[in-house]
Amino acid sequence: MPPARPRLVRDRLTVGLYAPFTVWGWMLYSFNPSVPLLADELDITAAQAGLHGTAMAVGGLLAAPLTPRAVRGLGRRGAIVSATLLLTVGVAGLLLGPTLAWTLPAMVVAAVGGNVMIAATQVGLAEHTGPAASAAITEANGVGSSVGLVGPLAVGAAVTAGWGWRPGVAVTILLAVVAATLVARLPVSDSLPGLRRRGRAAGAATGSPAGSTTPAVADVVPEGTAPGDGATLPAVVPPARRRPVGAAALFLVAVVAAIALENATTYWATDLVLTQTGAGAGIATATTAGLVAGMSAMRFVVGPLSLRIHPAHLLAASFGIAIVGWAVLWTATVPAVALAGLVVAGFGYGAHYPLSISLLLAASPGRGDRAQSHATLAGAVAIGIAPFLLGALADAFGTHTAFLLVPVVAVGGAVVAVLGGQAVRRDVAA
Repeated sequence: MPPARPRLVRDRLTVGLYAPFTVWGWMLYSFNPSVPLLADELDITAAQAGLHGTAMAVGGLLAAPLTPRAVRGLGRRGAIVSATLLLTVGVAGLLLGPTLAWTLPAMVVAAVGGNVMIAATQVGLAEHTGPAASAAITEANGVGSSVGLVGPLAVGAAVTAGWGWRPGVAVTILLAVVAATLVARLPVSDSLPGLRRRGRAAGAATGSPAGSTTPAVADVVPEGTAPGDGATLPAVVPPARRRPVGAAALFLVAVVAAIALENATTYWATDLVLTQTGAGAGIATATTAGLVAGMSAMRFVVGPLSLRIHPAHLLAASFGIAIVGWAVLWTATVPAVALAGLVVAGFGYGAHYPLSISLLLAASPGRGDRAQSHATLAGAVAIGIAPFLLGALADAFGTHTAFLLVPVVAVGGAVVAVLGGQAVRRDVAA
């Protein structure tokens, strides 16, 4: 008799852990379009303004080793709350900084806080939801990108009203304070212990990265659950005594491909639309919102779907959808077709990161925080390299030719997704 399909229960703790994703989504999608306005105010070049992206990558690199230490030292709840408040300090620096020498360090601080916040929350969400982790993480990212979609509109409305870009980005601080308060008051559970002093971190001495007694996601799944039975991600991972190192490494590569695709496209899609369709700057910039809209919509679809179809199969298919969207965008000669291509690409992109990170966490039983740390580090490198590489190719060969990099990365992501699924299947069979 096949095992019952897991079901995502959206209890108070699950929904409460969605809150940090709304903060990070608003921060990313409200500040990024504000960078040109910040450049005008500070009288700096576009290249100098682009260093804020580099500063964000540096923050991610710093957050990677810091996250597991913060969880061990402060507990998962304390790490999330502290990181969220650190994010507010960084955003305040961005809003108040009079020169580039102020805003760049402020971005590093904001990125450290944001990355630790999301990393610690993601592992806690996976531990709490167990076999439904792939659905929960995907839905949480969908909530974040959906809220983030409003960010550029808020910035635009503030600028139109004559208030400048700052009020729109300042909403991040309000959301962060609300999220920190909400997480601090969530019910105590094994996956989210109560706030504690460092001296009470007895759980850390047991070897649990969160100071929690909760078993790894894979440990709560009955043995004998086979891939393709409609089971969700953790149902196909062997017990902790056989950690599928090969699968984890492959899914980490999928995380890098996902982050590289999203950032390279959001940085340079506007330029592609400008050069290929003749659209005005305002229209070309607005088409990028189609990518975010497609991502948000897909995340609410693929989450429940991952409880019925093996997440590795969905991940491979999503890279294929991204290639279809790229083909429409790359061949477009009018803005409407380019917008359609970005929406379709968004359908693929929306599944990439949450599914790949879910697969990585489930392939690392008992080592969730360390695996998430590796993903944060790899993601920071991808953010720092991918947009630069595509830009360098654009300088050398033109933006249209440079965008051939997108399907190359997508094919690589699809291949490692398939190979990762096969690695998990082999370990289960063994």
